[in-house]
Amino acid sequence: MAIEETKYVYLDNNATTQVAPEAIETIHEYLEKQFWNPSSMYEPALALARELGDARATVARLLGAQFADEIVFTSCATESNNAAIFGALRAAIKANPKRRRVVTTVVEHPAVIEVCRRLEKDGYPVDWIGVDEKGAIDIAAFVQALRPGETAVVSVMHANNETGVVFPIEKLSRIVKQTDPKIVFHCDATQSVGKLPIDLSLDPTRSAASVPGAFGAVDMLSFSGHKIHAPKGVGVLYARRATAFEPWQLGGHQERGRRAGTENVPYIMGLAKALEMEIGDLTETGERMARLRDKLQSALEARVPYLVVNGKNSPRTPNTLNVAIYGAEGEAVLMLMSERGVCISSGSACTSGSLEPSHVLSAMKVPEGALQGNFRFSLSRYTTEDEIDRAIDAFVESVELARRASSKWDNDKGKPIA
Repeated sequence: MAIEETKYVYLDNNATTQVAPEAIETIHEYLEKQFWNPSSMYEPALALARELGDARATVARLLGAQFADEIVFTSCATESNNAAIFGALRAAIKANPKRRRVVTTVVEHPAVIEVCRRLEKDGYPVDWIGVDEKGAIDIAAFVQALRPGETAVVSVMHANNETGVVFPIEKLSRIVKQTDPKIVFHCDATQSVGKLPIDLSLDPTRSAASVPGAFGAVDMLSFSGHKIHAPKGVGVLYARRATAFEPWQLGGHQERGRRAGTENVPYIMGLAKALEMEIGDLTETGERMARLRDKLQSALEARVPYLVVNGKNSPRTPNTLNVAIYGAEGEAVLMLMSERGVCISSGSACTSGSLEPSHVLSAMKVPEGALQGNFRFSLSRYTTEDEIDRAIDAFVESVELARRASSKWDNDKGKPIA
């Protein structure tokens, strides 16, 4: 079901998604009839607590987690990322004051980058790992940055929110554990949960090579509900048993003492329902999104001159396309697209108010002439072929109009001004 009662083609699903009707129905049930506090001791509340436990078990099962109590419900992936990095670092320092280093990449989401910048300001050493022109992580630099006895936390995203480029998390996490088993490996999987296979199990009878999305060496993993057709305001932090972790949010016993605050039961139930839908038909939905994404990419490459696809030759999530154009301002194109009823974004929604070029594309060494003209198309399970056709025509027309009015474009020669 596409977005109803609007004129818009919505292709900004990496920013947020339409809440699934099935999730809305579940949420309404718990808003209207199951309003109890699950920490209370009378029977309706105790029954609700059992249902909350069922939802936790559902999320654990869908992620391949071994135990339901490894699932911590939060408000969003930003909170989960903060809790994971700060919490694991504090626990590591408590056990060994020399273990205070953090390793991450230069293309992480701001929810990780800003945490690490704060740590640097507070005197904690942070190793920043770069990427190549394809968006792939520098594995040699990654290995060199790991310091046994000193590195406390490694935080690497699974899929980039701007380009969709996928990092080899199974390989990276196993490198970390082989280097020093006490290093905590955290993964921000906000853009991959529900789009790519993720298996957090530690089944010794299966090799990592035989399990799609095997994440057996990952200690902590974060994601948000609103990226998988659940509402905003609910997220998950997976924390493997025996992972040293100091709670970040204090003031109550909820979530087994790991995250204080009365649980947002209706939204948790909605998240569990949405996740069940996304993972239940992961292959079919992923293949359909990839087909539509590839159609969009091929058409734009054919019809828009001086356009490049960022991350084209790297593994990508099936729903994401990031392109850069020369000879026009991105803001002008976005406004023209909006006038034509098509919603896309320029870079990350979390940094859209900034005039600075994308830190991701800068790290990928995208030429300066294209940095101000980059666009992200991100599809969902509800995207239709007709919407892709409309988006193609709208983008071609918008770029042509923006270029005609741009001081960066030579209208006589039909090419960018050097």
